[in-house]
Amino acid sequence: MRPETSFSGPDLCAKPAREVIQLLRNGEVTTSELIDASLARMDQVDPQVNAVVTRCADRARAVEPDTTTLLAGLPLGIKDLTEVAGVRTTFGTKGMEHHVPETSDPLVRRIEDRGGVVLGKTNTPELGAGANTFNAVFGATRNPWNTALNAAGSSGGAAVSLATGELWLSHGSDYGGSLRSPANYCGIVGLRPSPGVAGGSSAQLGFTNGGVEGPMARDVLDCALFLDAMAGYSRAWPISFPAPDVPYFETAQREAGTVRIAYTPDFNGFAAVNDEIKSVLQAALSSIRLPNVTVDAHCPDLPRLDETFRAMRCLSFLGSYQTTPPEIAQHYKDTIKGNVADADAMTFADYACAERDRSTIYNTMVGFFDTYDVLACPVNGLAPLPVEIEYPTEVAGRKMRDYIDWLQFAFLATVAGLPALSLPVGYTPSGMPVGLQLIGPPRGEGRLLQVAHLLEQALNLPVTLIDPMPPKANM
Repeated sequence: MRPETSFSGPDLCAKPAREVIQLLRNGEVTTSELIDASLARMDQVDPQVNAVVTRCADRARAVEPDTTTLLAGLPLGIKDLTEVAGVRTTFGTKGMEHHVPETSDPLVRRIEDRGGVVLGKTNTPELGAGANTFNAVFGATRNPWNTALNAAGSSGGAAVSLATGELWLSHGSDYGGSLRSPANYCGIVGLRPSPGVAGGSSAQLGFTNGGVEGPMARDVLDCALFLDAMAGYSRAWPISFPAPDVPYFETAQREAGTVRIAYTPDFNGFAAVNDEIKSVLQAALSSIRLPNVTVDAHCPDLPRLDETFRAMRCLSFLGSYQTTPPEIAQHYKDTIKGNVADADAMTFADYACAERDRSTIYNTMVGFFDTYDVLACPVNGLAPLPVEIEYPTEVAGRKMRDYIDWLQFAFLATVAGLPALSLPVGYTPSGMPVGLQLIGPPRGEGRLLQVAHLLEQALNLPVTLIDPMPPKANM
């Protein structure tokens, strides 16, 4: 049941990004007025949720917006793992607490070239490691639906900034669900694109494709619009490729035709999920009574998915850690040090095996998409926990080996290089949002957004902007 909520922020903050952009183009509002509204909302709610940890209002006001661009001067947020020139960028770690880069990440430059105005940096766990957004620099980000609970991570600050109306669009990134999990827990939309669609990995690991950046928004169409602002080839990213001829925003609104959905609650028993989450998702799918939509209970075989994901992640951690100065690495939390130790323990043969397993899984999914448009599944196997708990040690009676285990629903899209989206579809009995994960074919962002938009309309759930709710207010 959807809980009662309120929104006391400025009226401008409540409008969809696409409507605000049209107001900018029509000259009915200015970027300066939007900055004022956004800052006022941050003042109002951020003491309770801690989402936008660094503001750069002077930098934003210095921009001369071009209203003919895609984003037309819209203020937005950038995750604190991505550098913005002249703006404090900490990566959530004490060793970088005072870091102010001279140049922006290529994706930030692209977003700015297309009319985005960076107004703030959003909170993240240290180095983005972990699905609970807290760090030793800024502290914890809290879930606005119940501020005693966590907002997931690592793009937790971004998700909360959208749910509370602080920002209209917010940038995220994803390896093990870092963009999808916060979208799920905060009742907004987050899209992990295929590798190469929206930028690339770090300059040091430019050819790796497990970690990607992507758009977060309050609904599917705004998410598609933001993806258009990110998409396209750049020689700065070795794995990037050109944007589609038809913009994602346009494709998302086209007639979807026949839609074939396969649904699995647990990836053939691979991932743990409790009955509460299964019940919400099943109810949502059962309520979609459209003649052109079919939902089948089906999941392909996904052998060695866990081992493959973990090997990929180890390689990514080791590649970054090897070049990290000791004065920075000495501050890392124990879970990150454990990740590095796991990577050191692996062999070249382990990584070679993982690449073979990855290809097997990819080929399986390519065949699967000959029959189905999307694979639907949970985003996370349980609702948010108290913000003080770093990760669950048990889900649905199954013991979790470490802080990665409970994120197994995120593994498939990462391993197979598939686009995946978290779509709000309902609420737990205690009133917490629940998202449905939709996984699409390789580089199939357009079709994925189209299907997601159709389901969003069919479910008819209103976009919810929320004043932060104190503990137990929504129980």
